[in-house]
Formats: sequence, C-alpha cells, structure tokens
Amino acid sequence: MPSRSSTNANAAMAGLPMPGKGKFGPDLLPRALSAVILAPLVLFILWTGGWALYALVGLALLIGLYEWVTISRSVPWIAALGLPYLSLSLVGLWQLQQMEQARELVLCLFLMVWAVDIGAYFAGRMIGGPKLAPKLSPSKTWAGLLGGMAASAVVGYLWASVAGALYPEAALLIGAVVGVVAQIGDLGESMLKRRFGVKDSGHIIPGHGGILDRIDGLLLALPVFALFQATLGRSLGWW
Repeated sequence: MPSRSSTNANAAMAGLPMPGKGKFGPDLLPRALSAVILAPLVLFILWTGGWALYALVGLALLIGLYEWVTISRSVPWIAALGLPYLSLSLVGLWQLQQMEQARELVLCLFLMVWAVDIGAYFAGRMIGGPKLAPKLSPSKTWAGLLGGMAASAVVGYLWASVAGALYPEAALLIGAVVGVVAQIGDLGESMLKRRFGVKDSGHIIPGHGGILDRIDGLLLALPVFALFQATLGRSLGWW
C-alpha cells in the first residue's frame, strides 16, 4: 500500500486536490490572499497606463523568461523559444496601447483572463467530470473550460457596459473566445512543465506558483486580442 506522504506527493505533481484537504485543496486560501494583495496594485497600474504598465509587464516577462529558461535549461532549443513567445505579449500590449480607449480595452482583456482562471478553478473543482487534456494537465476538466469561458464572457460584458462600449453584448462572444485562448496558453505552459517534471514554474506568488503560472493565459490572449481588435474588432466597431 502506498504511504500517505507518497499519495500526497503524487497528487501534488498531478495538480490534483490533496487527500483530506477538501474539494478546493490547500491552495485556496493563499491564492485568495495573494489576489487580494496584488489585484488592487495591478488594477491601479492598468488604469494608470504609461511607463508604469510597461514596467510591470516588462518585469513580469523578465521573471517569466527566467522561469522558462530554468525549467528547460537541459534542452537549449526549448529555452530559446521562451524569448520570442513571451515577447509576443509585449507586442500585443503595445498594439492595444495605440488604439482609442486603450485603457478600457487593456483592462477588459485582463479582467476577462482573470475571470477565466477563477471560473475554471471553481467550476473544475465543484463539478469535476471528464478531463480536458489529461496528458498535459490532469486537473483540468471540460467543466472548468466552460466555467472559464462563461466567467470571461460575463465579466467582459459587464465591463464593456460600464466602460462605454458601443455594443457591449459583443463581449459575450469575445469573452468566450478569450476563455478558450487563455486555456490554450495555460495548457501550453502545462505541457512545458510536464515535459520537465515540474509542478510549478516558481514560488514567487503564494498559492499560484511562479509568474508563468499566473500569466500563462495572458501570454497568448494579449497578442490574439490585439490582432482581433486591429482587424475584425475595428470593422465591427464594437468599442
């Protein structure tokens, strides 16, 4: 019979709730506290924009790149992919910053991506069910994906309504798509960590792990949202 400690270790590596720790696992409280402390600061910087926003994103990307290289240093060509991949998000942010109502658009995207994480976490833990991609991330479920998409759509619609979008109802569809894109980014990082047998990219944020663990969805959502807004979004004139 496996020991309790080995069972807990295996569950932790798989990203599953720890035995005897409840449906939401032991990470819920530190996750919540980290969010309460960091969210107001990040929201303030997002609303302020300018150099402070680029400094925040630049610092996050530098730390994220360090985590990427640390994880994949045994395979140099994978470590080399980190710089262009992370740089895409900076390009996406710069593109959004050139648009009218840039502040509202940037904040809309960040809120939707955050909503994806929250919705997926609670829907996945409360509903469970079939796994989304068990070989990449055993803890993710289809219920979590749908919960993340729904949360992103609702939050996007609410923010678009408050912030003065011309057609805020379009955010329902856009938010759902952002939910899928963010989950793909999350799975991409999960694939990287699973390839090298790592549970978290780091330990800088209690309850969340490393910077990459926190921004994995945003890394892909930023350039995709910026590209959409510069093409179809502009044609639709939804904002």
